[in-house]
Amino acid sequence: MVTISTRIDELKIDDFDGELTQTVCLPNIGWQTYKTMLRDMGDDRSTRIAYNQGIVTIKMPSKLHEIINRLLARIVTTLTEELDLEVISIGSTTLDRSDLQKSAEPDTGLYIQNADQIEGLNPDIPPNLPPDLVIEVDITSPSTQRMIIYQALGVPEVWRYTKRNGVVIYHLQAGGQTDGQTSGYYIESARSKAIPQLSADRLNQFLTQRQTQSENKTIRDVRQWIQSLEQSSD
Repeated sequence: MVTISTRIDELKIDDFDGELTQTVCLPNIGWQTYKTMLRDMGDDRSTRIAYNQGIVTIKMPSKLHEIINRLLARIVTTLTEELDLEVISIGSTTLDRSDLQKSAEPDTGLYIQNADQIEGLNPDIPPNLPPDLVIEVDITSPSTQRMIIYQALGVPEVWRYTKRNGVVIYHLQAGGQTDGQTSGYYIESARSKAIPQLSADRLNQFLTQRQTQSENKTIRDVRQWIQSLEQSSD
């Protein structure tokens, strides 16, 4: 019988042995070839694929990558419950714009402010309606290309986790649009736009707590924190 520990020693900052996320880059790939690759690979896979004007990037997440990604997504859904906000998680659903020749599968995409525009269990999401929040985990695989894609697609907020900096919150600063492409840029922010009560510091405190306690205990701490915050504002 395999026993899984409830303590996540893998989250220790200096211990990533055997927890490498692998990345493969394929240049000179046409858009239709990329779409054929997506169809042939199917939906039942753990890889994340991105396309940026001829360059295909295939990311194969590690166990640690997925632990952090799913914890961050769970923190978001917990906070939306407590704050009575709607949320729709689309996971790693492909975001693409054929007119821009750009596409990406985020680690997690979430609609919060625009959740009311996504109807039904299998909705047709408009291509010009990006998620309100995207989560990207970079343990050993930088998401620089993905950030460029999210900027072009107009994703307003990205949480980017790295080994060195923990979670950094980025907000898109709009610089107008050219041929349907957002020409803005991302800047680091101390607080979330999707969930204004939440700061990057607080988010990283929850990740630190997860190193020495179970995930459910961490989520209970998230609930207690936001409840105390709401009570103090009454």
